[in-house]
Amino acid sequence: MQPDAPIATVIGASGFVGRYVCQVLAKRGWRLRGACRRPNEAGFIRPYGVVGQVEPVQANVRDRDSLARAIQGAEAVVYSVGVLFNSGKNTFRTTQAEGPRLAAEVAKEAGVKRFVLISAIADPATGAEYAKTKAEGEAAVLEYFPDAVILRPSVVFGPEDGFFNRFASMARLSPAIPIVSGATKFQPVYVQDVAEAAAKAVVGEAAPGVYELGGPNVYTFRDLIRLTLSTVRRKRLIIDLPVPIARIQGAVLKYLPEPPITDDQVKLLGADNVVSEGAKSFADLGIEPEAPEGIIDSYLVRFRPRGQYDEMIEAAKSRQS
Repeated sequence: MQPDAPIATVIGASGFVGRYVCQVLAKRGWRLRGACRRPNEAGFIRPYGVVGQVEPVQANVRDRDSLARAIQGAEAVVYSVGVLFNSGKNTFRTTQAEGPRLAAEVAKEAGVKRFVLISAIADPATGAEYAKTKAEGEAAVLEYFPDAVILRPSVVFGPEDGFFNRFASMARLSPAIPIVSGATKFQPVYVQDVAEAAAKAVVGEAAPGVYELGGPNVYTFRDLIRLTLSTVRRKRLIIDLPVPIARIQGAVLKYLPEPPITDDQVKLLGADNVVSEGAKSFADLGIEPEAPEGIIDSYLVRFRPRGQYDEMIEAAKSRQS
């Protein structure tokens, strides 16, 4: 790393996608401020670079002064904060609509050159608050940075994901996997590929605009559950819950600290989560995305009946045959 290397501030650096953005940018020689609410718990991002290259700093997307301190002197800002359900002060509105607006406003005042927003493929027409606030956040960023790069990934997978890990965990404990809208389509995207896209935007290798990011394959929700079950070597019944019943359950369960489903998520499942025809995509960034097959095996192995020993047993059987 050069002493005069440019600085990028990654807001949400300790989160699922943010940590990978830090990894990729550190390899490109950038100095990084990993902005997060609890920097004392984000020490794991420091080894992504050489000593002093990646530093966790305190920032709260609801607090202007903390954002200003984290952004001051940065050449680029990546906003990678979002929630799947409302939890205390961390709501859809504060993190996905008001947060991007405040960060973009502060970044503009600080003279930041490039702003990258990691949003999501989410259709506001579903009426889901998640989708509506994502759209509001995008619009707010474009007010301050008309040349911003906005990345909309489909469901993101990787070692820390909340999708494959969640259903693999359910399969370990339950004889059946309940799902809603099993025919809804998804285009899972590898977290490393999303991080590469963000890095290209930071260094100026991506033209301004909105990019919808999806993996090479499209699956139904039911297909993805089958893939999960196959990966963890478990046979489970997949049950399709009627949407009205799921909405009632979600309306009640959303008040739990970690709800298995919410009524907002049921609304989201009413629309396919795939790259739109004609949208800018990985192809426009020169990135060839990875499929989940072959990758999820590496981190779902712990959910198999005998963990990593299942592979050893299978390998021994294949040698004997």
